[in-house]
Amino acid sequence: MAQYVGRRLLLLVPVILGILLVTFLMKALIPTDAVTAMYQGQLSGKSAEKAIAALQAKYHLDLPWYRQLWFYLSDLAHGNLGESVRLHKPVSAVIGYRYLNTIMLTGAALAIALVLGLTTGIVAAAKRNTWLDVTATTIGLFGISMPAFFFGLLLILVFSVWLRILPVVPHGPLAIVLPAFALGIIEAAPLSQVTRSSMIDVMRRDYIQAARARGASELALTIRHALPNALIVVLTIVGLQIGNLLGGAFIVETIFSWHGIGELAVNAIQWRDFALTQAIILVSAATYLMVNLVADLLYAWLDPRVELTA
Repeated sequence: MAQYVGRRLLLLVPVILGILLVTFLMKALIPTDAVTAMYQGQLSGKSAEKAIAALQAKYHLDLPWYRQLWFYLSDLAHGNLGESVRLHKPVSAVIGYRYLNTIMLTGAALAIALVLGLTTGIVAAAKRNTWLDVTATTIGLFGISMPAFFFGLLLILVFSVWLRILPVVPHGPLAIVLPAFALGIIEAAPLSQVTRSSMIDVMRRDYIQAARARGASELALTIRHALPNALIVVLTIVGLQIGNLLGGAFIVETIFSWHGIGELAVNAIQWRDFALTQAIILVSAATYLMVNLVADLLYAWLDPRVELTA
């Protein structure tokens, strides 16, 4: 196990380097940088050109992209994520609390998705071909096809505008409710479908039929015998859904003005603040890769037959 974890952590290095390379290449295609975008039109004359050139030199924006990448990797090796051109603050200080806000939002949304998705999937499988199954499947299809931003706007309209029971601005302990449900319910839909299919497949196996013949109740068959094996497949989907939650947070945080890295990423792109954008991409990618590593370890723990190889 320890060797597997060590190998997987080593494999993260080339993946992260590849992500950095792609983002730096994309940056090279952008016609302007953050300094030019900030001061163009505000300053004029030779003094303005000198001021812009000085700032570009300070942030290595006057160098070719591959030299900028080298300086960035050198700083990254020393734990320095750079400085925000727009905010004039260290990037680590800017994204610190926002990253925690996004993790809190993603965790709440994942909890909602697990509770709703697993519950409806188990009920639909246990009551297969009944009105409960048809209802759960129909709602799941609507959830899969509905974008998170549209569902978020519906929640704002119903609970903030019409009923006025939940705030839309990020203040107070209830501020996380609407964005968490906007993300969680959308992700609960595919989770419910996968849980239903996995449960139905497990319930058809011989050991379930043998337990039923010995007089085991349907509740015991479902929860004690079928669910643990069905969760092995579900866990794989949950690992992938973390990426969907992080991606959906970029939009949902903007809609609900939730101060996370998703909202910050949208602003950083508009500002052309590459250091800030790069750090957000780096942190998001590292988080997604680590979550998938944990999911693989849990997969092996649930099913001892799985051999961990990297």
